[in-house]
Amino acid sequence: MATFTFIDLFAGLGGFHFALNQLGGKCVFASEIKSDLRKLYEINFPNTPIEGDITSITIDNLPPHDILCAGFPCQPFSQAGKRQGFNDDKDRGNLFDYICDIVKARRPRYIVLENVSNLKGHDEGRTWATIRQKLQALNYEVADPVILSPHQFGVPQHRRRIYIVCENREYGRLNGFTFPKPDNEICDIHSIIDETDKDYIPLKMETRKQLEVWQEFLYNTKKYNGTIPGFPIWAMEFGADYPIEKAPAYLSAEELRGRKGKLGKTIVGLDLDNCLEQLPVYAQTNKNEIFPKWKINYIMQNREFYKKNKFWLDKWLKKVEDFDNSHLKLEWNCGENANPIIEDKIVQFRASGIRVKLPNYSPALNLVGTQIPIFPWVKLPDTISGNKKNQKGRYMTIREAAKLQGMDNISFGNDTFRLPQSRCFEALGNAVNVQVVCKIVSNLLHHE
Repeated sequence: MATFTFIDLFAGLGGFHFALNQLGGKCVFASEIKSDLRKLYEINFPNTPIEGDITSITIDNLPPHDILCAGFPCQPFSQAGKRQGFNDDKDRGNLFDYICDIVKARRPRYIVLENVSNLKGHDEGRTWATIRQKLQALNYEVADPVILSPHQFGVPQHRRRIYIVCENREYGRLNGFTFPKPDNEICDIHSIIDETDKDYIPLKMETRKQLEVWQEFLYNTKKYNGTIPGFPIWAMEFGADYPIEKAPAYLSAEELRGRKGKLGKTIVGLDLDNCLEQLPVYAQTNKNEIFPKWKINYIMQNREFYKKNKFWLDKWLKKVEDFDNSHLKLEWNCGENANPIIEDKIVQFRASGIRVKLPNYSPALNLVGTQIPIFPWVKLPDTISGNKKNQKGRYMTIREAAKLQGMDNISFGNDTFRLPQSRCFEALGNAVNVQVVCKIVSNLLHHE
């Protein structure tokens, strides 16, 4: 198709629009339920009609189109959510049926869908089987879906998503179509960093202090052990000896009192609840009487590490006593041979701990703004010079995050409306990746 038309459902920031527009397509309709994202969509794509809730759209009024694109809600299938699928209590799982209603009425040649990688395996494969069955019942050829990530094509972001492609059998059966094959180009996060960008979030002094303390830990670990452990470091477990044969919530206060809990401090609780509060937060659970094997392994590995390094860890532990629970965990994802320096790595503060990884590609942009990746080595603009110690290190900027999604030229507002910074990161975390979609649709348009 030399020229083609498409519609953009659950449009968000317009990832599909950016991608297909680059390939010569014209968007003739868009739908996005969130009013602030609709306003931004209108700023970026002023010639595209856009409406709100897909359940309120009058299908008969939709213009004909060659390709239907939809990054339909992922929360019902995401590992980070309740994973209720089509039984989602907010009916987000059933929104797929509205896509089918539009397909039935308008019969586009192609359908291109995107969702979280967990979709195919959700509910032991039954969710995907239902989706495929519904599409086939509409007389569409459905390709076996693939899971692709931008980092497989040299784009420095690890973001695994499932892509679904269909063709109306009245036109063909996807003869000759193949999904793009990963070329595994080398990724380098430096390629998207702009050190002149002044619209950034600075690091708090508390964050800098936490990184300094963990840097000391890495230096000493390398010095006295030769390598940095591959298992997650749980400092709360250093010096602890509370029982783990059975979850402590199923023990008595007498069985815990006098033992060592969080950070090796003696448990002195008057009752069970009080005793549990003095344990690491992950050990306070009462969901199961027996801890899962992975948790027991991590606990034992950290206790053994402490015994071997007690001679320097006892002094170090005093520096982390006031850290939040998640800041007492370190995930070193750089391998045992990497230089034990945080400053030249990507850092991410997550609920599971402080994660440090090589500066090749960014973790997937997260819906939670507090998990924005940190670039400790980036020099800050001269305009905010002060303490020399604080002239390096900041969070990824909105513009850099947009580059990771292939939205280099996106506008986040104008004189009358601007999307708040935290909302920008949330929207980017939920956006469709432009680079990957471009490769897929390019193959689709030229498969014959």
